Amino acid sequence: MKRFYLVGFLVLMAFDTLAQLSFKKAGDAALPLEFSPSWLWRVFAQPWIYGALVGYIGAFFTWMHLLRRAPVGPAFAASHLEIISVLLLSHYLFQETIGLPQILGCAFIIAGIACLAVSEAQYHGAAEPAEKLAQGPADSAAGARAAAR
Repeated sequence: MKRFYLVGFLVLMAFDTLAQLSFKKAGDAALPLEFSPSWLWRVFAQPWIYGALVGYIGAFFTWMHLLRRAPVGPAFAASHLEIISVLLLSHYLFQETIGLPQILGCAFIIAGIACLAVSEAQYHGAAEPAEKLAQGPADSAAGARAAAR
């Protein structure tokens, strides 16, 4: 299960990062803004706009798949890991500066995700024995046999 979450959130982060960086490149090419058919042609002739669309569509389906199993609170927090990846890649690709406030913000994001993950693990760790007791010994034995198969 941990592998599912790790791979799932890395894929989600990759799609979200692709979308944000592609929008940055597409936005740079779309300036100056104007409402004309030639401007629309210029925007949709850029490959970056399609990178953004692929990123958003991929992120949508990845997010829907993750939410089928993951609790929404920690999952929503973990979905914001893209902020860190976008920050790091924008520094590399666009030479944007990273200062102490950005580093502190990234540290708070990671700390918040860790706090939610620990609390979720404690909640489920405490809830599982109570659920097994409620099922009774016969149900526990049947569950153990099913798990062994």
